[in-house]
Amino acid sequence: MQDNIEIRNPATGAVAATLPSSTTVELENTLSLLKQGQRDWAKVPLQDRLECIIQFGQLILANKQELSEILTNETGKPITQSLNEINGAQNRIEHLRKNATKWLSEEVVVSEGATLENIRYEPLGVIANISAWNFPYNVGFNVFLYALVAGNAVLYKPSEFATLTGLQFAKYLYQAGIPENVFHCIVGDGRIGEHILSLPLDGYFFTGSYKTGLHIATTVAHKLVPVQLELGGKDPLYVADDVADIKQAAVSAAEGAFYNNGQSCCAVERIYVSALIYDRFVEAFIEEVASYRVGDPMDVDTFIGPLTRAEQLVVLEDQVKDALQKGARLRLGGHVLEGKGYYYAPTVFDHCDHRMALMCDETFGPLIGIQKVSSDEEAIGLMQDTAYGLTAAVFSSDRDRAMRILDQMDTGTVYWNCCDRVSPNVPWSGRRNSGLGSTLSAQGIRAFVQPKAYHLRP
Repeated sequence: MQDNIEIRNPATGAVAATLPSSTTVELENTLSLLKQGQRDWAKVPLQDRLECIIQFGQLILANKQELSEILTNETGKPITQSLNEINGAQNRIEHLRKNATKWLSEEVVVSEGATLENIRYEPLGVIANISAWNFPYNVGFNVFLYALVAGNAVLYKPSEFATLTGLQFAKYLYQAGIPENVFHCIVGDGRIGEHILSLPLDGYFFTGSYKTGLHIATTVAHKLVPVQLELGGKDPLYVADDVADIKQAAVSAAEGAFYNNGQSCCAVERIYVSALIYDRFVEAFIEEVASYRVGDPMDVDTFIGPLTRAEQLVVLEDQVKDALQKGARLRLGGHVLEGKGYYYAPTVFDHCDHRMALMCDETFGPLIGIQKVSSDEEAIGLMQDTAYGLTAAVFSSDRDRAMRILDQMDTGTVYWNCCDRVSPNVPWSGRRNSGLGSTLSAQGIRAFVQPKAYHLRP
């Protein structure tokens, strides 16, 4: 008997859709089709493959209002932020348009002498893209668009919390000219995801939690195929005493912490502030967060909608309780909001320290802790005190000072006077518990190919 999955609207808790889950038999049949389709797709000229992706982007933009409503209804992301994500994700397509030919074309390394030496870049084959719900356009495009341009076929499993969006990807990819035996969207929860790990695929690309990423890596290790993991973070931000505008620093830090309800791997999750400006920064920060409109995610003025997953309410409640027991001061929020849906009040603590879970464990919600520091050296030590290595940020008027601090961060990305930002021009990567490998940039294009060396004697 075929299982169903229910798509619930996080703003109401009501069932928005019921879909039949893919079966293991369907999955295995799909893989056979993808293997054949990939062989044919790899023979399609690169420019033609790229044109399909460009056409896909145009179709997404032409239908972005409907697509943003689908995304908001199934994830709770405020509608304005859903539109922002759809518009912003187009920069991945522009990046491919400008760079794919350069990084995927054959290289002539040695063109003179007895032996000529070239490098060709061949697709991996059929790859699994096990994706996330929090930014399905951004993190999905990072993988499946780049994989398709490189000549791969893609077995795409969206999160069960963003399945409707995943099905829209398939719809518009097909309309754009991608063959149905080159991209396939799987419907299901972790059980179908587990079966994907047993299949003879040529690469696994996952976005999600450290726990699941570790399970994937260990489960498929014996296959010796590429595994790329974009995992979580406990991203620190340090506000030095020389910031040019304390209020603006507070506004920027608050947006970095609370955008998309804090449900972002690169959201600011802990803040350290120089003692010399601490009180002024905290008050400006609280003023900014208190101004955020909480409510119906379909309202264009809403900044904080519901959490996508009801289970995360328990995580937030536990971190709040722990912080209070260990001496943190609750300045704002700290409770589940009454009524329908999975709403949590935007929450700010100060007087925090590293005995508290909210300063050490991933939060993934509208909750932030602020800690006072007496020096750059203290801030550096605290920022380094984590098993994660995704991003780190410094706000300071002095570039040399900021760079001295950022150079000591064992993270894939660092920010000076900005935060919570991703660009296709530079690699997006994590270290240690934040993941393996890179998406975006030239490295993200080459992540989906394997080099073949040619030694040629005319």
